[in-house]
Amino acid sequence: MAKLNLVLGMVLVLCALGMVTSQHKARKLYVELQQIQAETKRLDEEWGQLQLEQSTWAMHSRIEKIATGYLQMQVPDGARTRIVPLAEAAKP
Repeated sequence: MAKLNLVLGMVLVLCALGMVTSQHKARKLYVELQQIQAETKRLDEEWGQLQLEQSTWAMHSRIEKIATGYLQMQVPDGARTRIVPLAEAAKP
């Protein structure tokens, strides 16, 4: 009977250690999950800011201002403009 109690006691201790270990791992993984979610949120915010910045830099009025002011470019007049039909462009 004493041997059975000793074996059951050891099994009980092993189960308790297994439970503590699994709870520790679960808590550690949960903390890691929270950190990853926070990083994801930060990166999403940064992505939104970068998209806004890109749209600001690519505004037509800004590009036209730089082209005319800094590069001294001009819009060609109608006599110098030629429209090529798509059908002609596709023929070899």
